Amino acid sequence: MLIDLAAIEAKHIHPILTQTVIPRPVAWVLSLNPGGDLNLAPYSFFTVVTGKPPILMVSVGKKPSDGSFKDTRVNIEARKQFVVHVGSQHHAQVMTESARHLDHGQSELDQLDLNLVQEEGWPMPRIEGCMVALYCELREIIEMGDTPQSLVFGNIKQVFVDDRVARINEQGRFVFDAKGIDPISRLGGSEYGTLGDILNVPRPD
Repeated sequence: MLIDLAAIEAKHIHPILTQTVIPRPVAWVLSLNPGGDLNLAPYSFFTVVTGKPPILMVSVGKKPSDGSFKDTRVNIEARKQFVVHVGSQHHAQVMTESARHLDHGQSELDQLDLNLVQEEGWPMPRIEGCMVALYCELREIIEMGDTPQSLVFGNIKQVFVDDRVARINEQGRFVFDAKGIDPISRLGGSEYGTLGDILNVPRPD
């Protein structure tokens, strides 16, 4: 099957991409609402961009109800800070629940069974139970596409990794246990992926 994207309706393109570009890591993004409480939402158009300086990118769409900016983009643009979490397999249900569309300023955490942890020096908390959390400060927002999507670039300032999945090896390098992190990834439709066998293939010199 050869699919010419220029020859089909736009509404059919998104499911093609989300079912073929798989798996996609999920950024579970915590941001500050205007009232000081917190917004939480998952995004699977997400990746790291550079290592020096350390930058990540989250692509945020618009609300399907009225085409306005989603709270995540609005909050980050206004308050310049956010925390990206890597959810694990046991977060699948609650992560999906956090994708519900609520009125701006209403916190998903009021309806979810999640606890928060305040790290010293972080201006906002992280979700307890996530093995990885990255505190970020806004770098820039670029709009792209016909809708458009908001590409939110963040400078990664600090990374939390649970001690149970982190160590420093004999060469002084950080090593993290992927199986222990147990990251959940996005597939198409309502499907999620988890880690199966991990292949260790050394790269050539």
